[in-house]
Amino acid sequence: MKKLINSPERVIDDALVGMARAHPDLLVVHTNPHMIVRADAPMRGKVGVVSGGGSGHEPMHGGFVGKGMLSAACPGAVFTSPVPDQMLAATKAVDGGAGVLYIVKNYTGDVMNFEMAAELAAAEGIEVASILTNDDVAVQDSLYTAGRRGVGVTVLLEKIVGAAAEAGATLAECQRLGEKVNAQGRSMGMALTSCTVPQAGGPTFDLGEDEMEIGIGIHGEPGRIRMPLASAAEVVELLAMPILTDLPFAAGDSVLAFVNGMGGTPLIELYIVYNELTRILKDKQITIARNLVGNYITSLEMAGCSITLLKLDDELTRFWDAPVHTPALRWGM
Repeated sequence: MKKLINSPERVIDDALVGMARAHPDLLVVHTNPHMIVRADAPMRGKVGVVSGGGSGHEPMHGGFVGKGMLSAACPGAVFTSPVPDQMLAATKAVDGGAGVLYIVKNYTGDVMNFEMAAELAAAEGIEVASILTNDDVAVQDSLYTAGRRGVGVTVLLEKIVGAAAEAGATLAECQRLGEKVNAQGRSMGMALTSCTVPQAGGPTFDLGEDEMEIGIGIHGEPGRIRMPLASAAEVVELLAMPILTDLPFAAGDSVLAFVNGMGGTPLIELYIVYNELTRILKDKQITIARNLVGNYITSLEMAGCSITLLKLDDELTRFWDAPVHTPALRWGM
């Protein structure tokens, strides 16, 4: 294992301190319990937006804390859910009297712990609502889930709902909008290599030099098929077609096309993937109205990518375009 760390036991603490020192104008970072909070929280009369999950997927979620996006994020250990006490502390830190919205990826630990945190918050008089993301079309059930996994749509949902909260939307309005985003987005990913969890010290799974996994999860969960390496054009076809047929997307649709790197794929390759995706969507008479290309929901140093398509309308486009200023996503400020 070759990693730029001090010790496996200190990875989360050291990274959080580094984030705090890199972005003191945007974030306040706590290490007991672990949470990342907007520097200006709580904001009176504004809905707080909280998400979280296992570390190792950076910049999600901590890198999306800031103006126009998340109010707070709760990082667990690598690939491990945060605990209810973290989520409750984050909820109290961002509660401005208008309620708090949880954005939860559909993994069993995340779902259970956010539900427990919501009950604890309610006992303290804080109104909490939740949105569950389950956009992965690769498999119905996984090692970590009952039902579909929450993946790339989570990033888009955090941006769109965060913008709505910033604009003064109510808790019910933010929840409705988040459910709409989740319903109109689909994702699928693939891997060329495994990744190594620092405390494990070895690869999460074995993948041959001449193999790739189609439909893999962000924790290295098995996908639809393991097969010989193929060209970028073939890979994009294998990812895009299940996405397009699942919603389904249709001629005349306008979409946000999100090509995401899994942590170990250079940007030059992600742009090749994006180019192939534009070809497929043009053939289907689907218009790419907005796009996002880069590493936003990763799996440590895994080589691979995911594709997410979100069907847009005027409401979703308006909130996507709204200003955002976070460590990892910023425009319009």
